[in-house]
Amino acid sequence: METHARSIAKAVTYRIFGSASTALIVFFFTKNTGASLGAALADSIIKIGLYFLHERAWEYISFGRRPKIHPPEYEI
Repeated sequence: METHARSIAKAVTYRIFGSASTALIVFFFTKNTGASLGAALADSIIKIGLYFLHERAWEYISFGRRPKIHPPEYEI
């Protein structure tokens, strides 16, 4: 099971790449640095939150997981 901190770190690093591409696309169409940075910031904040919720929801879904195998109890 992943910790909340790990899920947040994964979301942030992923969003750096995503937001950079959003900023470049907005800049390409508008040639406005302020608009492209604002769009990238809004994109990051919204999508980090959505990614975090998505990651946490998948903790409750068993699809694709292998069951944990516990060793048998030691008996005398």
